[in-house]
Amino acid sequence: MTARQEKYKVLLVDDEPIILRSLKVAIPWDELGLEIAGEARNGEVALRLIEEKAPQIIISDIRMPVIDGIALMKEVLPRSSKLIFIFISGYGEFEYARDALRLGAFDYLLKPIDHDELTEMLTRAKVKLDKQKENEQLMLSVQMLSTLARERMFAEFTLGNSRPLQHLKWLENSELEGEYFMAVVRLDDYAALAARWSAEEKHLWLFAIRNILEEWSMDNGALSVFPFYNGEWVLLFPGRLGEGKRELGEKLVADIKRYSKLACSVGISRSTQGIDQLSTVYPLAAKALFQRFYSGQAGVFIEEETPDTGGRDVKYPKELEVSLIESIRTLNMERMLVLFDEMAIFIEAQALSKELAERIIIEMVVVLYRQFENLNMQPDWSLEGLLGKLHGLGTLTAMINVLKQEFREWMLESNKVMAREDGRSVVEKAKRYIEDNYHKDLSIEELSEVAGLSISHFCTLFKQISGYTFLEFVTNCRMEKAKYILQNSNVKVYQVAPLVGYQDPRYFTQVFKKATGKTPTEYREEYTKQA
Repeated sequence: MTARQEKYKVLLVDDEPIILRSLKVAIPWDELGLEIAGEARNGEVALRLIEEKAPQIIISDIRMPVIDGIALMKEVLPRSSKLIFIFISGYGEFEYARDALRLGAFDYLLKPIDHDELTEMLTRAKVKLDKQKENEQLMLSVQMLSTLARERMFAEFTLGNSRPLQHLKWLENSELEGEYFMAVVRLDDYAALAARWSAEEKHLWLFAIRNILEEWSMDNGALSVFPFYNGEWVLLFPGRLGEGKRELGEKLVADIKRYSKLACSVGISRSTQGIDQLSTVYPLAAKALFQRFYSGQAGVFIEEETPDTGGRDVKYPKELEVSLIESIRTLNMERMLVLFDEMAIFIEAQALSKELAERIIIEMVVVLYRQFENLNMQPDWSLEGLLGKLHGLGTLTAMINVLKQEFREWMLESNKVMAREDGRSVVEKAKRYIEDNYHKDLSIEELSEVAGLSISHFCTLFKQISGYTFLEFVTNCRMEKAKYILQNSNVKVYQVAPLVGYQDPRYFTQVFKKATGKTPTEYREEYTKQA
């Protein structure tokens, strides 16, 4: 039987034996290409069976003793994000079931169970699993990179770092060599949301949004999706979808609202070609997204649809922006305040109307705020609050004075934060977390949360202090653990892979051989001879 013909495994979880029996006999499992791998009467037993049987689909009662269905899903989804959960719910648990969908469930059905409805759900679930398998096979055969490495690679190019090209020759045949465009998705009022959420809630919400985006991308023809800043994701689309940009963006906003109840806005860039252009189109998509602050309403903002400037060719002070970013990056307050005065002089020299002057100032403020955010130095700051203050002012002098006052206070607070933050201890904390969780599906997003830094700031700091990229350190840690297991146990090679964080034994073997020069079997045999 080939891998394509293998049946997907289903775990049944319910504390009512009669429901378990009816599910086993009423569903045409064999016709659907599915098989029942096990059954559990509560979530605690289900957790053990998930580890032992590695099912792809879980059908679970939403209310159970010991560990209920949602608690079970919260426990396993962060480390097995492709698991499909279908919940069985009573009529009185409708809101509870909707919460399950928000947190990543595939679907739910109400009691009494309609077996035809469940069969239809399972058919859709199998289609999704088939798509996932095709994508995984494509990644293995063409790209030979984990999802984590791929995301980080795209993020590096978006930040303007082209160094990965030196090592990834396969990118010459990348889908990004054809025409594509970028969409930047950002949760509205993210700072306020993050302040309201606990650390665990924040992790679950971001995981839920990412889950929604990944499934949405698969269904709507996106080339890739990856997190960039906290509360922000980047999607890449093939150029052939360019004529329907607005419809695509509106569907994305509507679906995120539908499944998560959270509002977001989308900025979309012009089309381009070549992976090295990621760092060029990101500012274009982000700049389009700035229109959200001009309009005061969430929505879709397309870079080509620039606002009316009354026929004037208004020059944006890009050099001034670069200098201000540098002053913030180096926490040089004196230089920053001088540059704000130069901004006023620039606007006066062009004799801009109040509306155009306000547009330039707001665009600059958003860019600078993102710089503070990138350094993770904006714990209690409200971008929306500052923009509201600026909008209500009547003169350029008043606007510049408010900017200087607000950014001065932010800079002072940032200096305090930086003084308290010991970069080496932060990296050591992250390394310990990796060493304790190397067997899980670790992501840069997760480690950034642990470190309390933005993704890009964490990556830079980790590389500077440890000498390794995040991916290099995780891989090295996994290889050391794998060597220890091979040396000190009789665990079969294919069983070693999931113990050190790799779900695909073939991919584990490739990584191990690249790291040691030997396959796991060769390594064990050589060590046994020496011993």
